[in-house]
Amino acid sequence: MRSVAINIGANTNEPGFRGPLYPDGSFEYIPIPEAKPTGEPVSTYADLDLATDVRSVADRPVHLDPEFPEAGGERYTYGDEHGVKAGPLSELSAGDYLFFYATLSTTGDRPDWAPPTWGAHVIGHFRLARDPVTGAGYRALPPEERAVFDSNAHVKRADFDARVLLLGDPEVSRLYETVVPLSSPTGGTDANWLVTDRSSDSGKGPWWRRPMRFDEAGTTTLLDLVDEHPRAVVA
Repeated sequence: MRSVAINIGANTNEPGFRGPLYPDGSFEYIPIPEAKPTGEPVSTYADLDLATDVRSVADRPVHLDPEFPEAGGERYTYGDEHGVKAGPLSELSAGDYLFFYATLSTTGDRPDWAPPTWGAHVIGHFRLARDPVTGAGYRALPPEERAVFDSNAHVKRADFDARVLLLGDPEVSRLYETVVPLSSPTGGTDANWLVTDRSSDSGKGPWWRRPMRFDEAGTTTLLDLVDEHPRAVVA
């Protein structure tokens, strides 16, 4: 068993703000905007059930990827057209894990385990229901197998562009209720021990934008922390 963790969700570039991290460790998953034409209508920010004020981008369509049923998606799917993520994701197998982390803005009274203004936090995972499917492999699938990806944002684009597609097992995939911090309380750019000691990443430079690989022990550590209070990471 192994895993990869990748950065997803709203950020200061697109749509111009991050999702919130609340004092109790809960958060709001906000997707990035859709950057390409779609072959069918997709949701806008106004259509999403969000507590965050999104009036400035209300009419913009969203790229709901990854999709979580807990956040309005139909299935647990993820697609990516960028080689820097598609490469390591393609190396996974059925039964492996894909973790999603997002940079979130610390909101309200700052708890002692959270960075002052923003930080990177794991917010959900998939356990892969099947081996990853490459773009070419997707095109070659019979219609009934392609159908499980119909709700994915890359499939909805006018021109399908995913280099890899992943499907999560609905029984063991989830969007978390509280985060697993990857940033230290000292600051968002300061990686904690989950990054430096458990992942393949050094924690130097812009680690919060890079894919991270975890071996079996590292994957188990992350899974063990999912239902713990975020303070358990820094205790």
